[in-house]
Amino acid sequence: MAGVDVVFPPPFPAEMLYARVRRVVPPLAWAGFEEDVGAILALKRQRDAVILAHNYQTPEIFHCVADIVGDSLALAREAMRTDARVIVMAGVHFMAETAKLLNPDKTVLIPDLRAGCSLADSITPADIRRLREAHPGVPVVTYVNTSAAVKAASDICCTSGNVRRIVEALGVPKVILIPDEFLARNVARETGVEIITWSGHCEVHERFSATEIRELRESHPGVTVLAHPECPPEVVAAADFAGSTAMMEDYVTRHQPAQVALITECSMSDNMAARNPDVEFIRPCGLCPHMKRISLAGLRRSLETMTHEVTIAPDLVAPARAAVERMLAF
Repeated sequence: MAGVDVVFPPPFPAEMLYARVRRVVPPLAWAGFEEDVGAILALKRQRDAVILAHNYQTPEIFHCVADIVGDSLALAREAMRTDARVIVMAGVHFMAETAKLLNPDKTVLIPDLRAGCSLADSITPADIRRLREAHPGVPVVTYVNTSAAVKAASDICCTSGNVRRIVEALGVPKVILIPDEFLARNVARETGVEIITWSGHCEVHERFSATEIRELRESHPGVTVLAHPECPPEVVAAADFAGSTAMMEDYVTRHQPAQVALITECSMSDNMAARNPDVEFIRPCGLCPHMKRISLAGLRRSLETMTHEVTIAPDLVAPARAAVERMLAF
């Protein structure tokens, strides 16, 4: 499945694991990771656990201890298919909530409760109620980068990979698309549908500028620029291609550009560089402080202590799950 990588089960010799990340993790750094990697592999077997890791996780997590990796849509899909009793989310809190919505009988853990999201923090169910009052009858499409409470107040969820299809499939002239303003504006330009936006932004993607893209092309003639649709519209317009992290990965895998710049979170480039030795990755990227709260040491501690367990208020489960399942139907 595009956007998903199911990693072979442990155990692995340390040399084989390091071979996966040798191009992006120096030997001295690996020496500091090796003990935690071995402990995590053993703990997963003891706990009957799987680790789901987002594309923005660091290479030693993404390539060495994760069982399933991908973008938020891929992780949501695969979360429903695991037989493991415990799911550990190497990602941010809304991703762990989504995994719990789709696996109510499983234990879902997030290693650090501070791993949040600026988009998720930008909107509340009360904000959605006010939007519905101002635009009666207009469907609410909510980005998965939101809390379970916001999903429960919505009609359908979307990701950056399927948002255009969902907006177009609704077959209506006007849609409320929240909370990412730039994603909504980019979709409006692509579809011609009137989009009611919200002023939420990703604190990583909002910082990129069209000037930065021009300077990048001047310093690296011929570079291929791939932008995430959470970037401002002028950045997306200046790129050669725009799409979700899964779509970026697919583009590089298929086209193998000599030089590529991913206008997104830094670890995406590191993870793809490990798999694409013939591609040079230029890194004009930003770090997500929330994603970087997840570490090998934190994952180990989470499995050792079975913390922090993710719970969702019972009255939110059914409506939030329904919004996510409507998305997955696409």
